[in-house]
Amino acid sequence: MSLVYYVVGLSGQYPLVQNMTVTEGGTVNMTCRVEYNDNTSLQWSNPAQQTLFFGDKKALRDNRIELVRASWTELTISISDITISDEGMYTCSLFTMPVRTAKAYLTVLGVPEKPEIDGLTKPALEGDQITLTCITQGSKPAADLRWFRNEKEVKGAKEVNPSGKTFTVRSSLQLHVDRNDDGVAYTCRVDHVALAQSPQLATEVLEVHYAPRVEIIHSLAVPQEGQNLKLECVSKGNPSPDPVMWTKDGGELPDLDRMIVDGRELTFTSLNKTDNGTYRCEASNHLGTSSAEYVLYVYDPNALGQHGTDHALIGGVVAVVVFVTLCLIIVLGRYLARHKGKTTLNIC
Repeated sequence: MSLVYYVVGLSGQYPLVQNMTVTEGGTVNMTCRVEYNDNTSLQWSNPAQQTLFFGDKKALRDNRIELVRASWTELTISISDITISDEGMYTCSLFTMPVRTAKAYLTVLGVPEKPEIDGLTKPALEGDQITLTCITQGSKPAADLRWFRNEKEVKGAKEVNPSGKTFTVRSSLQLHVDRNDDGVAYTCRVDHVALAQSPQLATEVLEVHYAPRVEIIHSLAVPQEGQNLKLECVSKGNPSPDPVMWTKDGGELPDLDRMIVDGRELTFTSLNKTDNGTYRCEASNHLGTSSAEYVLYVYDPNALGQHGTDHALIGGVVAVVVFVTLCLIIVLGRYLARHKGKTTLNIC
């Protein structure tokens, strides 16, 4: 509801009406009152100046219009199934001499239609430039369109075009598609005063095809003879690059009894020196091929233990040398200080 018209004369015989706002499809009550009436009839007329009710007598054949209350001081009617064409200035008349009138403006809010998203290519290819367009029609006043990438709002370019008393609203969103857009939901939301707390939504989920990327994950940091080693070929691509292909030094795997290929995994059941070499995993789909390499060197566990002892011995020797050097520096410092006749702090 908005501005209220109060028109009151000295005798109190002037009608009182009120501007009204209603949503398209809803129902509105139009009320006209007088403070004092000497048995004079009240009348409601529509924007086309057609009489709707004269007192309690219905004048216009429209099943949407009904009488709510009729007395000497009040005439209230209801209009249901409101349409945009019902909007306008309504007049309440009091048939005194002269006739006294008051006018109430009925504002009809146009409900925007459910939005539609156009421009989506399924599937899109990585690197494509696409434009998503969201359209809604029938809003009054013009609706607001907002874009969301999953839950995060992103900015689109809005365009408003009048269509009679209502508006068609478009919003465009330009995308440079990459693999991170695969499976992302883009939602267009319509906000409008007529929708209250229930905005209209349209959502499209992007499907993006892209070439594979491959990496090899290994289960051991220092592979040793006799251990089991598992190499996993992690390949990401759409469509999924299955199966993957394992090779050694540019050729086939030499020992399929100990080198077991299971899907994307290559497992060595018991490592030995003959397994040394460069292992390659390759994955392909219709957009391209990718590969990764792992250089395997199998260590002798006994040699590793010896190396560990040697390293500990070397570390101990280095520590002793550092300690002796520090002591010599302290002694030399004290000696020089005494010869200069200065008092020094007793460190040791």
